[in-house]
Amino acid sequence: MILYTDRLILRRWEVTEAEEMFKHASDPDIGPITGWPPHESIEDSQYVIENVLTGEEVYAICLREDNKPIGTIELKLGEKAELAEDGKGCELGYWLGKPFWGQGIVPEASRELIRHAFDDLGFDKIWCGYYDGNRKSMRAQEKLGFKYQGNKLMNVPLMNEERIVHISLLTKEDWLKESGKI
Repeated sequence: MILYTDRLILRRWEVTEAEEMFKHASDPDIGPITGWPPHESIEDSQYVIENVLTGEEVYAICLREDNKPIGTIELKLGEKAELAEDGKGCELGYWLGKPFWGQGIVPEASRELIRHAFDDLGFDKIWCGYYDGNRKSMRAQEKLGFKYQGNKLMNVPLMNEERIVHISLLTKEDWLKESGKI
């Protein structure tokens, strides 16, 4: 599936795009705030494309102007939705290359994935979280209408540590109200 917004294309990552991923995923300001170490080689990025970004609702965030990937957005389903405390719903996750921060790209991509989750996939709840200190992600979630639910200490295996994760929820009903559909 390919999804579109005014400025973006959301589509599958291609293995041939490992170098593009590496440009952003090697930045020490990207991975650690989202729970993974910076990529150390193009081979690291290729491995991630081939073995990690394999879920059915994982998308490369690409600018329409050149269709080059600048980040990733995902709806985590089933067992991968660790924040879904009641075992229902899905979980939104994302990361974006640093040169593209502050341009409203994550909220734009997220709005389309939220629409897709509610309208096309039939979910009633979407969970989202951010690690303590990741204020950019906190602000993005607030802009999207997520409501804070609390926090908990979670194991972050790729960073070999525990962190506080702040958990938010967006219900379909709240989304419909905010978008003026009810």
